[in-house]
Amino acid sequence: MSTRRQVLAGFAAGLAVMPVPGWSKIGEPALLTAGRRPDGSYMLCGLRQDGSLAFEIELPDRGHAAALHPTRLEAIAFARRPGVFAVVIDCCTGAVAARLDAPPERHFYGHGVYSRDGSLLYTTENAYELGAGRVGVWDVQAGYRRIGEFSSHGIGPHDLRRLPERDVLVVANGGIETHPASGRAKLNLPMMRPNLTYLDAAGHLLEQVEPPAEWHQNSIRHLAIRADGLVALATQWQGALADTPPLLALHRQGSELQWCAMEEPASHHRLQGYGGSIAFSEDGERVAISSPRGNCLQVFEVDRPEKAEHAEMLDICGITGRDSGFFATSGQGIVGEYVPGQPMRAMAKHSANWDNHLIGLNRLGL
Repeated sequence: MSTRRQVLAGFAAGLAVMPVPGWSKIGEPALLTAGRRPDGSYMLCGLRQDGSLAFEIELPDRGHAAALHPTRLEAIAFARRPGVFAVVIDCCTGAVAARLDAPPERHFYGHGVYSRDGSLLYTTENAYELGAGRVGVWDVQAGYRRIGEFSSHGIGPHDLRRLPERDVLVVANGGIETHPASGRAKLNLPMMRPNLTYLDAAGHLLEQVEPPAEWHQNSIRHLAIRADGLVALATQWQGALADTPPLLALHRQGSELQWCAMEEPASHHRLQGYGGSIAFSEDGERVAISSPRGNCLQVFEVDRPEKAEHAEMLDICGITGRDSGFFATSGQGIVGEYVPGQPMRAMAKHSANWDNHLIGLNRLGL
């Protein structure tokens, strides 16, 4: 493995020949993920199409997800819930360009998204003394200065995305109340109510949908958005495993949630009630959900959501689309590739424990 200085120098040299700077114009790296080294330290890594390491940057603590600026060569890495920091990293130099600290009585939920023009950053947060979800607003041009917040219109907002070519925010309100004094304990499971919420850039409620009442413990956690605005959501079931409902749903504004309910309900149990990450294939024809507890990937055809293919991978979680299939990472250090109709193929093995999410740099047109 190259040293950090070598890979960053090579990365910066490669940028010099790019006709237009920006993530969308870079052929390498193709993927971004957080991880932990064998010595217990943490890092943010760029991976190439073949799974090899492109660059490696220090993180002060465990990361969860990252967001990429739409025009700058910057990535912001969020601490794992209930973290109180996020760091903005210049991926040319490896330098920390800015650090975000959660305001008093707030913590981050591990996700965020930039506005369409990149001037603002939005972050999911917990106002834990109020038991309410918030979306923080940060001025990127002013060095990521916090300029406000608004309601997420739910409890426990986790993932946050933006509709393609529009400043419409999509929030996964998981419905689970937590408090730092209780660690990661879930405080309201009997009465939780998750929802999927659409907000405008000022935080005004545009639309909101919920799972059926009998599935009110199906916590909406992670989101993927297709180029035409179709939203996919992954859930984590908080009830008895024997009662696990479908964990993947599709939604388009103005309609109801469409659950990917397979013809054989037992297939849902393979995920062990836990949807770790979700992604559309690049061609938009398939959607996949991962489960590190179930050690598998389930892949659905969007137009035939009653059927699914399964691919096995120990401790799989991070996924992102490629062509008609998916890239994947695992807590065992594997970088894999899924092609429809074929078993998961391991492309590379690293001395790292990859964290929950995998970001594809070719999906920055959103």
